[in-house]
Amino acid sequence: MSENLPVCPKCSGEYTYEMDALMVCPECGHEWARDEAAADAGAAAGDRVVKDAVGNVLADGDTVTVVKALKVKGSPSGIKAGTKVRNIRLVDGVDGHDIDCKVDGFGPMQLKSSVVKKA
Repeated sequence: MSENLPVCPKCSGEYTYEMDALMVCPECGHEWARDEAAADAGAAAGDRVVKDAVGNVLADGDTVTVVKALKVKGSPSGIKAGTKVRNIRLVDGVDGHDIDCKVDGFGPMQLKSSVVKKA
């Protein structure tokens, strides 16, 4: 065959074939749309998706709410649960810190997306 068909997303079988608008894997019987495979490949290639603690997709400029109390090094009190953080930026941070923001009373810092939810 001259065309390169994608491998099965479920079992990684390489003997996939086209049937009308669907791709079919004869090894596990999984069927999917060819457009979905292209979208998944594009997402894996570089489009990073950041989700909050409840699964909402975050974007630059969103407002989020802190869902649990956070300790801040060098501060006698930490960030309380329920604190709103406005105008976030998504970054490739260190140790899972993927939100760059400015918290009122604390200044600029990085947060993990697992401790915030979209407001």
